[in-house]
Amino acid sequence: MSNACLTFRDLTLGYNSHPAVHHLNGTVRAGSLTAVVGANGSGKSTLMKGIVGVLKPMAGHCTLAGNTRIAYLPQQSELDRSFPARVVDLVSLGLWPKRGLLGRFTKEDRAAVAKALTAVGLEGFEKRPVDTLSGGQLQRALFARVLVQDAELILLDEPFNAIDSKTVGDLVALIKRWHGEKRTVMVVVHDLELVRSHFPETLLLARQPIAWGATQEALHPENLMRARRFDEAWHDDAPWCHVDDDKHHHHDEHGGPDHDHSHDGDDHHHRHAPAA
Repeated sequence: MSNACLTFRDLTLGYNSHPAVHHLNGTVRAGSLTAVVGANGSGKSTLMKGIVGVLKPMAGHCTLAGNTRIAYLPQQSELDRSFPARVVDLVSLGLWPKRGLLGRFTKEDRAAVAKALTAVGLEGFEKRPVDTLSGGQLQRALFARVLVQDAELILLDEPFNAIDSKTVGDLVALIKRWHGEKRTVMVVVHDLELVRSHFPETLLLARQPIAWGATQEALHPENLMRARRFDEAWHDDAPWCHVDDDKHHHHDEHGGPDHDHSHDGDDHHHRHAPAA
């Protein structure tokens, strides 16, 4: 599909032989804004790591269009806040893909960093040590780093956790700005009301895709109940997969907004789930 930024073909990801994301099929349209939702342990962060290439697929494929530049923001809990750096150093890391690790920063680069800090409300914070920032201030600085990366695909893993509502609102505005610039944005979000208010498309995961499409449809109560049932059936030592016998409850939304139905005849490839 010509306007696909990402294409998933029976993608399965996991750790130590235990799959965390099963049989994901579909496409992420270029320029789309998608929330990735699900219970803890449902595979959301794993999917982000699979897209960025930190995790290699156990099966299937994740294909990125052309030479798409990616900006990936992991959860704050994965960051080492004790690292001795200033805010300007942290934000400037976003320029490495362009300049290289030992590249010299130009006057234009410094101007881009200053502009990004202003955009996230941290003007004047350039020389502040990172370990003195509040959670909200750190997340603003990390969004500034994403800004200077000028990426076409932006992946944000739980960017709204443990930050104040004012910061959440400001960061949502930045995400909408990226969407308006036709960048492709995928965001792991816990707050379903936030998703309903600001995200046009949603992928609902319970280790396997439950629903994927327009947000109001994906977050239909029946889909949320189904996701909860699948989540409760899983456990840490779950086998590779079981076939879902409850097929009359299967919905086609999880194939994605631009799902390729050529695979639908072989539907056991994306109906695997634990027996509930």
